[in-house]
Amino acid sequence: MHKRSALIMLFLSLILIAGLASQERSGAVTGSKRWYKGNLHTHTLNSDGDSTPLEVATWYRERGYHFLVLSDHNYLTEVSGLNAVVGGKERFRLIIGEEVTDSFEKKPMHMNAFNLRELVMPQHGASMVATIQSNVNAIRRAGGLPSLNHPNFHWAVTVEDMLAAKDVTHFEVYNGHPGVNNPGGGGSPSLEEMWDGLLTADRRVFGIAVDDAHHFKKFGKEFSNPGHGWVWVRASTLDDESIVRAIERGDYYASTGVKLRDVRIEGTEIELEIEHADWEKMTTYFIGQGGKVLAKSFEDRPRYRLSASDRYVRARVESSTGARAWTQPVFRDR
Repeated sequence: MHKRSALIMLFLSLILIAGLASQERSGAVTGSKRWYKGNLHTHTLNSDGDSTPLEVATWYRERGYHFLVLSDHNYLTEVSGLNAVVGGKERFRLIIGEEVTDSFEKKPMHMNAFNLRELVMPQHGASMVATIQSNVNAIRRAGGLPSLNHPNFHWAVTVEDMLAAKDVTHFEVYNGHPGVNNPGGGGSPSLEEMWDGLLTADRRVFGIAVDDAHHFKKFGKEFSNPGHGWVWVRASTLDDESIVRAIERGDYYASTGVKLRDVRIEGTEIELEIEHADWEKMTTYFIGQGGKVLAKSFEDRPRYRLSASDRYVRARVESSTGARAWTQPVFRDR
């Protein structure tokens, strides 16, 4: 009888080990941490969205997201009641947030605030730089993490503006709204080119991909719909503090559809593990100072080691479907 019980326990243990190994291969678990998918920028009827907070939260939960920030303009949408209805431990979580919506000389300056204690009203300033700075300071005083939104919206915020402001640590390298000019044009840089301008100037800035969704009831290229951009965050648990602190330190990647099983950094080496369909082809670009492509790979596990002349490296993974992912920069002196 004891021998039979021992065999059963051994069999169950092997199943458990196999299950954990499968999770690790899929990117669900990395050591003691997990990957959580979330959108950090979306709107409801509390500002200029077309749906209620419950409808918006339900849309994301039903489509496999793990967390969501409702970032209404100059309005702090309460999420505790929503978490009681649609939230679930290690399943789905709403994190409180706000899009602090300001301007200078009719040029918009929008900044998201994640996990803040209280509403932050627009602070204004005597220049675009002063406007950015006053709002960054106010968000941090409220205990929130600030992230500069869509700088090419109305071509309002330049790289020089961001360099002149202090403590700008996050910005949107991709925004799903159709009117924010992600690719740049007419002599204005793309958001990725802006990112490299900041990194080349030794500013430690992390890139975020978001929906900036407003429209959940009508769909089309002219509408700001959900499901276009998100982040995969590596954290120990699905709670506000763990998720936001992981974003703060850059332990995540941004995506419009490419999924990475893992991002490993050891010393000055970065290695990716890419998940994709059999019919899909992938290309990874390792990018450094001035936006220069340092290396290019078609492998599923591309890697790059910083040379003595590299100040930083980041990776952009492109799918043959058109989807992309962006890892956060690794600096030589990290």
